[in-house]
Amino acid sequence: MKKVEAIIRQSKFEEVKAALHEVGVTFFTHWDVTGVGQENADYLDLKSSEKAKKTTVKSYLSIIVNDDFEAVTIKAIMEAACTEQIGDGRIFVSTIDEAYKIRTKEKGNKTLR
Repeated sequence: MKKVEAIIRQSKFEEVKAALHEVGVTFFTHWDVTGVGQENADYLDLKSSEKAKKTTVKSYLSIIVNDDFEAVTIKAIMEAACTEQIGDGRIFVSTIDEAYKIRTKEKGNKTLR
């Protein structure tokens, strides 16, 4: 199993959600987050720029998928979230060693159904 975490523009959340549902990813967690990054940075003077210190609001998605869904999940996010502008976001992928479904006591890939 893989954990796909994406930080995207809030304005692209509905498009990303629709793209994920279209490829079969119907369960994920999301929340609004704030952070700092290059989106507000002054490239001529990053260290002293007040713009670089401003926070931006993004949407954070946490998605657990079977290994065979990793590529389609990433592709759906990349295509739906991309504006080709600074601040489009990031995607991080990590391996999930094990998962458990509390209600049924199942473990492994069965928990994703």
